[in-house]
Amino acid sequence: MSRIDLDHLRRWVGKSRSDEDLIAARHARLMAATVDYFAPERIRDGDSLPALWHWLYFLEGSPAHELGRDGHPARGGFLPPVPLANRMWAGGRVRFVAPVPIGAMVRRKSTIVRVDHKEGRSGDLVFVTVLHELESSGGEALVREEHDIVYKEPSPPIAAGSAAHEVAPRGQFTKTFVPTSTMLFRYSALTFNGHRIHYDSDYCRAVEGYPNLVIHGPLLATLLAGFAEEAGGKRLRGFDYRALAPAFLGATVTLHGDVRDHRVDLRALDDGRACMQAQATFE
Repeated sequence: MSRIDLDHLRRWVGKSRSDEDLIAARHARLMAATVDYFAPERIRDGDSLPALWHWLYFLEGSPAHELGRDGHPARGGFLPPVPLANRMWAGGRVRFVAPVPIGAMVRRKSTIVRVDHKEGRSGDLVFVTVLHELESSGGEALVREEHDIVYKEPSPPIAAGSAAHEVAPRGQFTKTFVPTSTMLFRYSALTFNGHRIHYDSDYCRAVEGYPNLVIHGPLLATLLAGFAEEAGGKRLRGFDYRALAPAFLGATVTLHGDVRDHRVDLRALDDGRACMQAQATFE
């Protein structure tokens, strides 16, 4: 019998909070160094922040005594107290209404809009959807984003490279890279992400059932969004993405893209195993 009290968790729907942050060029330049961004000269005040780099800002800094065992803030504050051990990015839908200017003060309002329960192959799944709305200090809408978070029980230990999904066909455009522990460390530091699956291999194996450090879902999504702009040659208007399986340190990640009119269909493969799919649309 499921132990999920969905009515209780849905009491968090409508809960919101607001924040303000400076879109600092220095922080963006550190991100450029982390991912070998192809145009570092664009990282200066007044220029547009690259797609999805707004995730570097509005960071939550809970003190150590308020963290859960996974390194995230303990549940029951802004996010509902879902009684499932593992928490990961499941995907999202992002609309870039206007460019986010580097060097500007930007406001973000976050609201919990949905809490859903599903039965998966591994048991209970709870999806929490948070709406993030970014606007300029003058009230101009910049970004509208629905972010899906999934909660689940720990998976049985799995081997890196095991085929959990069908291998996707080769795309019209491809790009390959091998994530390193340094890249994962830098991205965790830039986003103040304390989730131990990205830096504590013993915790990964013993507690959450992963064979190695997990590559950040938002990092993969950011790389796919940048790849879409390279392939399409235009600024993104929308970006929808969904995680299919974890990608692990030590794997070769290949980004695939197929340009179709005003969109790019995208996939990220971990040693040939599909781990994320996305669709980017242009202006």
